[in-house]
Amino acid sequence: MSEAVTTEPIVKELHIDASPETVFAFFTEPDKLTRWLAVEATLDPRPGGVCHQTHQDHAGTRYEMRGEFVEVVPPSRVVFTWGFAGSAVPPGASTVEVTLRPDGDGTHLTFVHRDLPAEREDHDKGWDEVLGRLVTAVAGGDPDAS
Repeated sequence: MSEAVTTEPIVKELHIDASPETVFAFFTEPDKLTRWLAVEATLDPRPGGVCHQTHQDHAGTRYEMRGEFVEVVPPSRVVFTWGFAGSAVPPGASTVEVTLRPDGDGTHLTFVHRDLPAEREDHDKGWDEVLGRLVTAVAGGDPDAS
């Protein structure tokens, strides 16, 4: 009988030049989340509410992320489950925690993705890229501009 191997959590910390209220909306409002993370989103930001996202890779292939919100504390914390149908990280297999705290005129964001059973390196690189896109989107820029 094999046991799932859980990897060390991915932890990212960054400063964003916007208020926690502004940054929080980029995790809980579909029209903002789709500016930096997904191409489509259905979000019900309350404990037990759906957190469904359609992601698209650079080749145009789409992937369906199916999760649910676990904790929602405006404007300081949002936690949701993360996983993709038919992947090594199935829906509900891992958890993303985002903590926002005031930092001068901006926000200190602490991002933790835990309980990844596989694909940690791919997720680590992917989060670096998309969190950079978040910083650009919050500032009003176009994350897709080269």
